[in-house]
Amino acid sequence: MKKKNILLAAALLTSVCSYSSGQAAGRDTISIVGSSTVYPFSTVAAEQFGRGTSFKTPKIESTGTGGGFKLFCSGVGVDSPDISNASRAIKKSEFDTCQTNGVKDIVEVKIGYDGIVLANAKKSAPMQVSRKDIFLALAKNVPDPKGGEKLVANPYKTWKEVNPALPATKIEVLGPPPTSGTRDAFVELAMEAGAKTFSFIHDMEKKDKDKYKATTQMVREDGAYVEAGENDNLIVQKLEANPTAFGIFGFSFLDQNADKIQGSIVENESPNFDNIAAGKYPVSRPLFFYVKKAHVGEIPGIKEFVDEFTSEKAWGNDGYLADKGMIPMSKDERTTLLKDIKELKPMAAPAK
Repeated sequence: MKKKNILLAAALLTSVCSYSSGQAAGRDTISIVGSSTVYPFSTVAAEQFGRGTSFKTPKIESTGTGGGFKLFCSGVGVDSPDISNASRAIKKSEFDTCQTNGVKDIVEVKIGYDGIVLANAKKSAPMQVSRKDIFLALAKNVPDPKGGEKLVANPYKTWKEVNPALPATKIEVLGPPPTSGTRDAFVELAMEAGAKTFSFIHDMEKKDKDKYKATTQMVREDGAYVEAGENDNLIVQKLEANPTAFGIFGFSFLDQNADKIQGSIVENESPNFDNIAAGKYPVSRPLFFYVKKAHVGEIPGIKEFVDEFTSEKAWGNDGYLADKGMIPMSKDERTTLLKDIKELKPMAAPAK
């Protein structure tokens, strides 16, 4: 009986190990989720990959960066995605969720840069704003216009009230939801930077981090900012119908719709390819995708897809991703990153 129990235990252990290594099997198409900004780049890379290899064209869903990480970090196996596109770096909280759910080895692939634009319809007058203007227009609480180091509920109704040099039009901005990496990056790069032009808010970061975060990152909820979902095409249609409204987009989407919308000049810099590449345009950010290493070798073609995306013909200075509006990294940066990417080296835990 004892020998029989030992044999049974060994069989169960073998079964568990086999499941662990092969649980992602049973699907022959790469599953990609995540950022709506990275979506068009990922789509064209997937199409090139499908045409140029024996593997199937990956299936891509635009779920938003936060939504993508939620799916990606849900576990390892056939029902979870292999890759998550992201218009910001993964947060420590998301990384920790991955670890808790068994997604242990995550490969971070930085692919290039993008700018975030405040755009309006082409038939409207272009806007010139500062990040301070953006903060005052869109934050939930702002410094009291009467003076002093006091915060009040945002009283501004028009852009002219924010800055006398701006038009007397109603503040109405259509933007992404909290699950969007574009929203996260816009809040950090535009609103938080604008908030820090006030010395007492700048000093607040060291004195009261929770209050500082709430002050610099909370978007007003009185109708001036409208959460318009992840469908950028729908926002463009609304901007064409409402010439006084603005929308928040990645530069690549602006580039693809330049016949319909125009980007605002921010602190004397236009949101164009050259300015973003040179680091002059102040509201710009890196783009990424993340690979679940446990699925490599289980789902056909993952490593080969990574190779396609990070080839010179794709992410290079004259690559097809640049044609779609992505701002390439420098040759030196691409070369430095490529060694770890080729080896599918798992990332370290992020600091925050």
